[in-house]
Amino acid sequence: MRSGAKAAIVGGVFVVVGTGVVYGGYQMLSGDDSPSGPHTRAAPVRTGPPSADEITKTARAFFDAWSKGDAAAASALTNNNAAAQTALAGFHDEAHVGKVTITPGAATGATVAYTVKAEVAYEGKTAPLAYSSQLTVVRGLTTGKALVDWQPAVVHPKLKTGQKLVTGAAKSPEIEAVDDRGRVLTKEKYPSLGPVLDALRQKYGTKVNGTPGVETWIEGGAEGTANQTLLTLAKGTPGKLTTTLDADVQAAAEQGVKQFAESSVVAIEPSSGAIRAVADNRKDGFPASLQAAVAPGSTMKIITGAMIIENGVGGANQPVECPATVPWEGYTFHNLKDFTIPNGTLTDAFAQSCNTAFIKPVKPLTDKHIAGTALGQTARDYFGLGQDNWKLGGVKSFDGSVPESSGVETAASYIGQGKVQMSPLDLASVSATVINGGFHQPVIVPQSLDDRELAQAKPLPDSMASQLQQMMHAATTGRGTAVGTMAGVPGPKGAKTGSAEVDQQGKSNSWFTGYGNGLAAAALVQSGGHGVDAAGPIVARVLRAG
Repeated sequence: MRSGAKAAIVGGVFVVVGTGVVYGGYQMLSGDDSPSGPHTRAAPVRTGPPSADEITKTARAFFDAWSKGDAAAASALTNNNAAAQTALAGFHDEAHVGKVTITPGAATGATVAYTVKAEVAYEGKTAPLAYSSQLTVVRGLTTGKALVDWQPAVVHPKLKTGQKLVTGAAKSPEIEAVDDRGRVLTKEKYPSLGPVLDALRQKYGTKVNGTPGVETWIEGGAEGTANQTLLTLAKGTPGKLTTTLDADVQAAAEQGVKQFAESSVVAIEPSSGAIRAVADNRKDGFPASLQAAVAPGSTMKIITGAMIIENGVGGANQPVECPATVPWEGYTFHNLKDFTIPNGTLTDAFAQSCNTAFIKPVKPLTDKHIAGTALGQTARDYFGLGQDNWKLGGVKSFDGSVPESSGVETAASYIGQGKVQMSPLDLASVSATVINGGFHQPVIVPQSLDDRELAQAKPLPDSMASQLQQMMHAATTGRGTAVGTMAGVPGPKGAKTGSAEVDQQGKSNSWFTGYGNGLAAAALVQSGGHGVDAAGPIVARVLRAG
């Protein structure tokens, strides 16, 4: 605080006196705005990061104006007056939030945490609203004043660009979602299911004869994104919706992703394609379990192995070369720490995740001029991937992408790099297809609910299925990379580890997929390292709950 200034609390409002400024929402910040005489030079625009004093004063002035419902005064203290005023006015007028009390915490650098306690009132219905968020104070580029860096999350931590808070009669009837055995599933008990349950409600609420209540929700955002309910002022009558989820497996998935930040997992019943669990633990709230589109690393060797077998350039028991490195059109691919496998088979190479063995033997495909298309063809024909036609039932998903490639990208795709993209859902389905001997499109509500058309694929030829099962089982025994992780999973079991390097990301993404105990599952942990370091323990935990 500037020298000579005094602070006091008057009527619960933080007031600063002695500088010509009152921080109670009545005057604007900074003594630099005082009138100048005819011979007074204008004060220079301040530069550099805001001081601790400026950060505290700006935040408190903003909180005071916001809490009083003065959107104009509060938005004038931000670096985006128009957007802030629209959001803050909507907080009162569209979300019907009043009686706002904002309590700031200590500043960490330029960031100030705070809690909001308020009341939502709509047509005689009221409910308390409480949450925590944070803001950052920055230097205004043109004015030099300390200003709140405007972000939608200033109003509510779950708000993103293009979204707003709304209170009113709910747009979708309520549902009571239950698992395949009739056990109730709620976002309070299973937090990862929040986006899933919101989407199912929007799609099927009317179909199961629910009636809407009065709610506060987040509206807007990406096309097809369901409104996210934050608060219920008056309940409607929920319609019962049966899902394919399993409460026990879902509970294991929720616990599994809690172990690692930025993690996601999906579990599927191989014999039917029924999704038994879906869980995410991510700061951004994105349902990466179902919608991620990232390189799958060595887990892709399951599909590459199928391609090798299908095209007759190798087999599970056939010898392969696993040198430390292998060249491909001017680029050199390496194994981890340049290891080698002398006199090994394709099964040995798969179990120990030899990169070079999955690149070197498929050179004949280049001679046949199908190298750039063979992997995608196998993925589509036998695993149902890459056609953008999966219909889980009310929930958006990404069903993989294995595009045509050329040059070095072709070799990279064989080990799950390049342009190949997958989600945990996709790789859980791949493992399910292997142990089942054929593809069932994953579903999260029964097809009979709406008679939607499901994606189809060819059954795996018996020889291909048995060889892939042999290779995946080998990864869980002997010198296999998944042996320790899968030790407690009942058989028959199989797995594949993977890590995928990402540009400008210091640590690789951790991948793991496998089957056992009547389930197939896959997990992704962003920046998790090797597959057994992070994704593996999550999958093993989920499989043991099958």
